[in-house]
Amino acid sequence: MAEVELIMPKMGESVAEATIIKWLKNEGDKISIDEAVLEIATDKVDSEIPSSIEGILSKKLYAEGAVVQVGKAVALISTEVTVSAKSAANVSVPSSAVSASVRVSGKPESVENVSHQSAPTVVERISASGKFYSPLVRSIAQKEGVTQRELETISGTGNGGRVTKNDLLAYLPSRKTLPGIQPNGHASSQPNTHVNSQSNGHTNSQPNNPLPDNPNSPSNRPVREPFASQPGTIQKPAVSVGGNDEILEMDRMRKLIAEHMVMSKHVSPHVTSFVEADVTNLVKWREKAKTVFEKRDKEKLTFTPLFIEAVVKAIKDFPMINVSVDGTKIIIRKNINIGMAAALPGGNLIVPVIKYADQLNLLGLTRIINDLTNRARLNKLLPDEVQGGTYTISNVGTFGNVMGTPIINQPQAAILAVGAIRKKPAVIESPEGDSIGIRHMMYLSHSYDHRVIDGALGGSFVRRVADYLEQFDINRAF
Repeated sequence: MAEVELIMPKMGESVAEATIIKWLKNEGDKISIDEAVLEIATDKVDSEIPSSIEGILSKKLYAEGAVVQVGKAVALISTEVTVSAKSAANVSVPSSAVSASVRVSGKPESVENVSHQSAPTVVERISASGKFYSPLVRSIAQKEGVTQRELETISGTGNGGRVTKNDLLAYLPSRKTLPGIQPNGHASSQPNTHVNSQSNGHTNSQPNNPLPDNPNSPSNRPVREPFASQPGTIQKPAVSVGGNDEILEMDRMRKLIAEHMVMSKHVSPHVTSFVEADVTNLVKWREKAKTVFEKRDKEKLTFTPLFIEAVVKAIKDFPMINVSVDGTKIIIRKNINIGMAAALPGGNLIVPVIKYADQLNLLGLTRIINDLTNRARLNKLLPDEVQGGTYTISNVGTFGNVMGTPIINQPQAAILAVGAIRKKPAVIESPEGDSIGIRHMMYLSHSYDHRVIDGALGGSFVRRVADYLEQFDINRAF
């Protein structure tokens, strides 16, 4: 009987590891092709890993809660099916699940001996005391000169006390203000570093140059990077608990959302511009078109694809909205990938991404939006479907809100909130004169990163989106 490895699949360009949430099969259980074996979670999405081969789960290589690198074996499956190393990695699985491959296994590699090939030599993946450090934590530690011994002293808030990126970033400012500590961990009587907080969430330390004889001379002053923040930690307020209060622990997704939102507000100075749009023509056209779409194309036509269509046009007019910030560099995204914030039944939030939205017609947008929305509610999104966004839209009107001030979805630079469409009396201008009429009105709220998007650009962009919505052709073909 052959023994094959079930491999942690690749889950997107920026995902290097995943946490095992739950084993769905026990050792000795029979497994069919495409049957889910375990549930995993990344910082993007939860997924199931199915087996690409029929057999018996002979051994679990990791326990629940373990963090596993992409490409590593998570389990061994005994099978009577003849599998070659070449063909095993190419067995197809349903598109609704994460694609997991298997490879022929000789002697199984022990968990203790598994190491990340690209891990820095300064910090070991698993310390002598048994603590695990993720690739991101090790990378930051190497850049900041944090030794293995220092990492051991940091209290981790992750699963099982694991040190997370935020734990390390919170530690760095206080570390560098302590006398006698340099970034390399050695003692010194004059520490000379400052902390730069950059858009990607990493922290870079940079030595200050010694001051010359005339420190007040502009040409001799040390140069600071733009956007640098001063060292220091945010003091959390003390929270009292009363006898009638209920304490509810955040679930994993809510913790990730909380971290992401705080990080975004810390990284980007938010500015929000508001515009009111008359969308009467758009509303009337959709009323006529939605029945045709449902009968002819078996798709429900919502307002979302119409909003995204207008956003895509505006991005083409103002490409500097479709950017990301990396330190002092501005990355202009050539692809237009629109994220759409979606509320889950449990109250959490997820942002599936419509890739290459500028290349889709209205029917194509409608189909992919409906598909992503339905699978988001069923927790069936693939990791790649919730990353790679370049601009995000949030429909707060779904909850009856007339406007909102959305938080930027990092590393993007802007986000649009669309409010509820309401009938209101409005002034109607015409060659014959002004009159009062009942119109369908809505507010657009555009939040943007003021480091790279000023009011003229951010305000002009949202005004352009409103123009496209207001100028919607009521005679447009369905």
